[in-house]
Amino acid sequence: MPRLLLFTGKGGVGKTTLAAATAARLAARGRKTLVVSTDPAHSLADAFARPLSGEPAEIHHGLDGVQIDSRGLVDGVWQELRGKLRSALAGAGLDALDAEELTVLPGVDELLALTEVQRLAELDRWHTVVVDCGPTAETLRLLALPEAVSGYLNRVWQLKLVGPRGTVESVRRLAAHVESLRALLTDPALTGVRLVLTPERVVVAEARRTLSSLALRGIRVDGVIVNRLMPAPGVWRGAAAAWMRTRRREQDAVLAELAEAGVRKFAKVEHRAVEPVGREALLEIAGDLYGDADPLPDKAEGIAPLLEVSEVDGEYLLRVAMPLGAGSRVDLARVDDDLAITVDGFRRLVALPEALRSCHVTGAESDARGLVVSLTRRPA
Repeated sequence: MPRLLLFTGKGGVGKTTLAAATAARLAARGRKTLVVSTDPAHSLADAFARPLSGEPAEIHHGLDGVQIDSRGLVDGVWQELRGKLRSALAGAGLDALDAEELTVLPGVDELLALTEVQRLAELDRWHTVVVDCGPTAETLRLLALPEAVSGYLNRVWQLKLVGPRGTVESVRRLAAHVESLRALLTDPALTGVRLVLTPERVVVAEARRTLSSLALRGIRVDGVIVNRLMPAPGVWRGAAAAWMRTRRREQDAVLAELAEAGVRKFAKVEHRAVEPVGREALLEIAGDLYGDADPLPDKAEGIAPLLEVSEVDGEYLLRVAMPLGAGSRVDLARVDDDLAITVDGFRRLVALPEALRSCHVTGAESDARGLVVSLTRRPA
């Protein structure tokens, strides 16, 4: 199975360019690479100045590219399965209207796009698959879908689905596939996310929320890239140099705030006067981004697990590895055997280890490594 690198960020930060540059660098170093666009805007072809379609095509020796047509996937694969589901649900005793509502799955186009990425990866024709995802909001919805769809399908099964054997088997295969998709995304040895941002306060604020949301879902971020950093003006004189120095100082202040929010390690790419288009220009960007380093780190070495449990003086401490800024809003609640964690509006139900299920939450605090929740056993 190839490695998966997913590039995302707020719209307009240059994630497509950096995804294309990384793919070009990997291929130039001898790793057969596929670069994929799931972004509805599809600007990947523009970055390479080469036409791309819904089928992988060679861009350069060792580098292939594809732009996934998620709308076409919805019109094909999903509509057929949806019709089968609707018939089976009606056979389970639901009226036509209820069955119709249950088979309208929000975000199915994003789910199918991610499914297509997995299908291409499983062809095992490439060493690395680099994915140019949509803007952050769309990506978070995309990456949350496997977990949400698993819950949806579980509810469908609880309706005692009946119908033609082929229909039931189709739903069973879909459930198994969605679970495999979730497992792929949360496997730190296979999947990593590169978060791209520009040194602006509104972008950094969104990036911090994105880091928390991905951590809650157990998806590893293996790199943060600050793009379009103003070049240092050096000894230049005049009004233009003064403007550049002022702008760079402001950007440096934003980067200091990013470090205070817990993101202390990030790569930097300076702004260019000319838009990088074509393989050679992209390789220059990759040179600035990675230097002599390998764009693909060793498989998740040293990555901390999402949850760690320890016991101190009869009190349990549950550590949730996620970056938290000084202004983060955190809410905790028990839901049966789960702990509901909400950070800046993003919510995740975390299954508590068996030893903690009889405990109640007594407090929480954050440190450099994330959120630490205190739990105490209920009195007998």
